[in-house]
Amino acid sequence: MTPRPALAFVSLILIAGAALLIFLTLLGGAIDKNPTDQFYFLEADTSGLGNAAETTRWTFWSACSVTNGRNSCPGVRPAYPLDPNRNFNTDESFGGNKYYLETRFMFAFVIIGLFFAVCALFLGLVALCSRIGSFLSSATCSVALFFQTIAAALMTAAYVQGRNAFRSQDRTATLGRYSFGFMWGAVAALFLATLLFCVGGITGKKDNSYSSRAGGRRFFGRKKSTRSARSRGSFIDPERQRRMDKEDSD
Repeated sequence: MTPRPALAFVSLILIAGAALLIFLTLLGGAIDKNPTDQFYFLEADTSGLGNAAETTRWTFWSACSVTNGRNSCPGVRPAYPLDPNRNFNTDESFGGNKYYLETRFMFAFVIIGLFFAVCALFLGLVALCSRIGSFLSSATCSVALFFQTIAAALMTAAYVQGRNAFRSQDRTATLGRYSFGFMWGAVAALFLATLLFCVGGITGKKDNSYSSRAGGRRFFGRKKSTRSARSRGSFIDPERQRRMDKEDSD
């Protein structure tokens, strides 16, 4: 029995988990409710910077203040960049705007990755009963993996540099462990799902080839046996005919 359905089922669980992690990361900063009000990419001491709060957390949607250890995001807009000079109307140096494009493009790549992950989730249902479905799901999942990996890499590069810029000015700054864990966890889940879909498709091909060869051997075996019986009959019939002719002559 082919292990393809089991591999496809495990892959579906992994893709669903990856999509959930990405979705939770997207909700951070968009909804000020537990638990999403604890998801952020960077928390830094921004006291005395323009119109900034004492402590600021950056999310996909806003630079949020912190109230009782939770995000407080009064106004949100998508693809909110990490750019302290623009965020707080300050002239202090934080490395220029080199994080601006990284964090803006990161949002777009996350949305694209989530879209293909959802597509792979539905195609994965076909992989439960079809080898072609396994390969199609693997291809779609690999596209989601590609964009999610780029998004996670941009996130890491931008916010790690941002943290170091704040620390270089003797300000406390920490990375958001939940958002970073969710983003890289989604990358790992999509990678494993892509691999398992491929294995399921290749395994199904081997099983089908073996069944075809076995069926062919059985078919030719029966045919050979039939030919042999006919050959034996062809020797018996002339001999019987000669005996009958000899009895008639006597």
